[in-house]
Amino acid sequence: MKPVCLVIGAGAGIGGHVGKRFAREGYHSVLCRRSDEQGLDRLVKEIEANDGSASGHLLDATQPNTIEDCVAAVEKDVGQIEVAVFNLGAQIGNRILENTSYKAFELGWRLATFGLFRLASSVGPLMVERGNGTILVTSATAAVRGNAGQHSHAAAMGGRRMLCQTLNAELAPKGVHVAHILIDGAVDAPDTLGKMLGAERFQKLREERGLEQDGLLLPEKVAETYLHVAQQHRSAWTHELDLRAFSDLPWWNH
Repeated sequence: MKPVCLVIGAGAGIGGHVGKRFAREGYHSVLCRRSDEQGLDRLVKEIEANDGSASGHLLDATQPNTIEDCVAAVEKDVGQIEVAVFNLGAQIGNRILENTSYKAFELGWRLATFGLFRLASSVGPLMVERGNGTILVTSATAAVRGNAGQHSHAAAMGGRRMLCQTLNAELAPKGVHVAHILIDGAVDAPDTLGKMLGAERFQKLREERGLEQDGLLLPEKVAETYLHVAQQHRSAWTHELDLRAFSDLPWWNH
């Protein structure tokens, strides 16, 4: 039976590419996303066409028991989850304080912080019982810097980072590796940044900074880092790292 890499938030960007990379390494990738069943099926078929193993599931992480039921079903029907990747975004766009409703603010927390807590609560004890496992958490610049109009996102991502620290403090001595991976820059991903900007602005950004200029984070290259962190020896675990394109200023310099 293949080891399992569970990806919560497996779109066409980082999550999908992480699933593809782990499948090439011999894992069965369980790919979960909220919508776009056709896109999910294409991703699974692409992995299978390259002799990999994968399955896809639609999952709305804001709904009760969805994450918990998914973990239980995977462990029962597919195999042991050796790597769990939490890749859900929580960006609702720039909104000044008076335009940020309670509901919008809470949604960021539910996606970024509570969703991770639910995944850790479900898969963490299983990993502890087995004495090993890895939880990789995608994060954002907002986890370390709050900007105007980012009340929900910054609060949610800051909470995500602190939660990763508490999880690491509790689970690392029990053999479970928790890593907070801060994506400090724009990602060349059509279903995240592309949707936020719109097709025309996204293509213009790619032409100005991306493509052969390597000024946007490439999801397939980011996935290599996720695999590396998951394979680290426990004598030299990384808990937190940040990734950005070579031409971008780091978050602490601007």
